Amino acid sequence: MMSNGKVLVLGATGGIGGEVARHLADTGWQVSALARRQVVGEHPAMHWLLGDAMDASAVAKAAKDCEVIVHAVNPPGYKNWAGLALPMLEHTLAAAKAQKATVLLPGTLYNYGPDSFPLIDEAAPQQPLTRKGVIRVAMEQRLRAFADEGGQAIVVRAGDFFGPRAGNNWFAQWVRPGKAVTRVVNPGSCGHQWAYLPDLAKAMVEVLVKRQQLPAFSNLHFEGHWDSDGKQMANAIADVARRHSGKTPRMVGFPWTWVPALGLFNETLRELNEMRYLWQQPVRLDNSRLRALLGAEPHTPLHQAVEESLRGLGCL
Repeated sequence: MMSNGKVLVLGATGGIGGEVARHLADTGWQVSALARRQVVGEHPAMHWLLGDAMDASAVAKAAKDCEVIVHAVNPPGYKNWAGLALPMLEHTLAAAKAQKATVLLPGTLYNYGPDSFPLIDEAAPQQPLTRKGVIRVAMEQRLRAFADEGGQAIVVRAGDFFGPRAGNNWFAQWVRPGKAVTRVVNPGSCGHQWAYLPDLAKAMVEVLVKRQQLPAFSNLHFEGHWDSDGKQMANAIADVARRHSGKTPRMVGFPWTWVPALGLFNETLRELNEMRYLWQQPVRLDNSRLRALLGAEPHTPLHQAVEESLRGLGCL
């Protein structure tokens, strides 16, 4: 297979980083992945390097001769974003500047407040309501500055992730990884955006192939699966589980009333409570720019995507 170039993936042990890294390797890229622990049993074409994204020298060494750096790394345990997220990005940008590499960042909905709802286009103002949202906005502002300085940066933004290898997300909270689906926990009852990770990874790699057609800074939105009434995802999970087990799972609500009190003792739950507004009103991404670039989004039908995800999580 002909190589498409050399790429460094930071965060390749995570959901989106891992999916992007595997798809890059599948399509002929030379993939290096930096991880804080030894990784075995992953894609045979990926080259794993021991190192920490908080170590500027480790990132610089790993990025040598790379054309692209995928910055999909998050603070360990999703904690201490204020102290870790921006420094890690600075290390990526320094390495990218030295190698003249393009930086790709998976974007989030955290950047936006209700003034941009219900349909968010790529030019919508970013006025977040949460601490994590403020940090994500600062990260993208830094990417814009990097582009102004002569680099290239691309943000591909999506809704909540789900997929067969991703356990640290909302989808995995709806079910119990490793166990048959006997109940489905639904935290919302209004329109919600979902991104099936294999589709999103494919779209990101297609964007990278066409990066020379893009300006110095690009903000692209991935639509994925739009759950218009907040019930389609839950019903799809129940349908797939019923087809495999013959039993209909119970539908239950998420215990939001407990989260503020428990958040007094748990940083993750505090962050979770701040994000509740994204489940209280419809939030949809307009993918006009992405469709203009690619022609169409990669798209797996919802029930097929849910079945593959549940199987991968050990729930069937």
